[in-house]
Amino acid sequence: MTSDSDIAELLRTVRTIALVGASQKPDRPSYRVMGKLLAHGYHVIPVNPGLAGQEIHGQTVVASLADIDEPIDMVDIFRNSEAAGDVVDEAIAAGASAVWMQLGVINEPAAQRAREAGLKVVMDHCPAIEIPRLGLAPVA
Repeated sequence: MTSDSDIAELLRTVRTIALVGASQKPDRPSYRVMGKLLAHGYHVIPVNPGLAGQEIHGQTVVASLADIDEPIDMVDIFRNSEAAGDVVDEAIAAGASAVWMQLGVINEPAAQRAREAGLKVVMDHCPAIEIPRLGLAPVA
């Protein structure tokens, strides 16, 4: 799922995003992207076991996807390609609707497992880049 229309449709329909690999360091891409997603109107839940219970951009960090007690529309993965496989498996187990692997993150076997489980998959893209590029309005 990498066509512009597929990406735009996904970004128009998701509301709750679990951001795995969230960082509280302002110079990290995950910190900046989380801020942009929040500013665009998404509900973003930061996931990082080392920061669980702390806050990033005013949102409480959870240790794992299993700790999220609401439906997850999309899991945004800020982990390397190899580690992304485990996150995809956790996303499937958590009942997420989509997985999004960030720029440079490509794991075809994990993507195939996600597709077979009915999840939408985006790899090697960044929603903070795609939203303005595709001219998407803020979510309501």
